[in-house]
Amino acid sequence: MELTAIIAQLVFFVVAVLTLAAAFLTVLVRNVFHAALALVGTFFGVAAIYLMLEAEFLAIVQVLIYIGAIAVLILFAVMLTRGMMQSQESGTNKQWAWAALAIAVLFLGLFILILQVPWVHSGTAVYTDTTPYLGTELLTTYLLPFEVVSVLLLAALIGAFIIARE
Repeated sequence: MELTAIIAQLVFFVVAVLTLAAAFLTVLVRNVFHAALALVGTFFGVAAIYLMLEAEFLAIVQVLIYIGAIAVLILFAVMLTRGMMQSQESGTNKQWAWAALAIAVLFLGLFILILQVPWVHSGTAVYTDTTPYLGTELLTTYLLPFEVVSVLLLAALIGAFIIARE
């Protein structure tokens, strides 16, 4: 195995571990604001994995849409509803053991399934650049849904500001 392949796999595993750590922090942290920041870290990790898989368009969309829009909207909502977070309830769900068991069974099932699949490796790299095609489709065929989503996000942001003023 070449040195560059070993380094690429090492970087992939480091990014994957950091992404999983940020995802676990998102679920386990008691402070909602810190959980939202950990979610942003998870989104960055997923974008880095997309880059390593040579899916540049998906990585850019991940950064622009999820980090640039969704995560910022979540952070605005958390900061604007800070008064509602003064609850005296416990932050731990009473059914966490059942959830952990379900997650373990699901993980084990997926792991066994992955080991059963005969993965075919052709040995040749795919060099088709789909970014121009996706950009053309996004701005021609799917222009209306794209604009509807942007108007929906704008309406949610305006609604958050109106709720915060009251």
